[in-house]
Amino acid sequence: MQFISPSKGKLSLDEVYQDILQFVRGAPNATYKVIIGSDSQAREETCFVTAIIIHQVGKGARYYYRKKHHRKITSLRQKIFFETALSLEVASLLAKKLADGGHHELNVEIHLDIGPTGRTKDLIREIVGMVVGSGFDAKIKPDSCGASKVADKYTK
Repeated sequence: MQFISPSKGKLSLDEVYQDILQFVRGAPNATYKVIIGSDSQAREETCFVTAIIIHQVGKGARYYYRKKHHRKITSLRQKIFFETALSLEVASLLAKKLADGGHHELNVEIHLDIGPTGRTKDLIREIVGMVVGSGFDAKIKPDSCGASKVADKYTK
């Protein structure tokens, strides 16, 4: 699984994990959020982007993203479910690494590209239930910057 860091280039998930730990060691008493979010854009094919963000609350963040191209998906419901599945895949792998490394203080939350207004409002219960049922906190718009800002930036 390959990610891209805007400042460090291509990184494996293990290297992302190590970079996150290095970032946290820079200010060990700060509060951090580990955020996973996905977004997509359909053209000739659908480009899915999944982002990992380590946010030092009140200070700043680092992020990493990966792109995945898929045949064109026109169903909004199918795209949102696929985005959520990609986020859950990355979140599960990263959460396991954090737990195995003894970093239980770094909880992973998943940011979803759905919200109470617009065409995705009917999907909220199902998608949030899918994420919470997998053991993660779920955030929706307008509180889901991981999906709606970071991942969205790289789908273009």
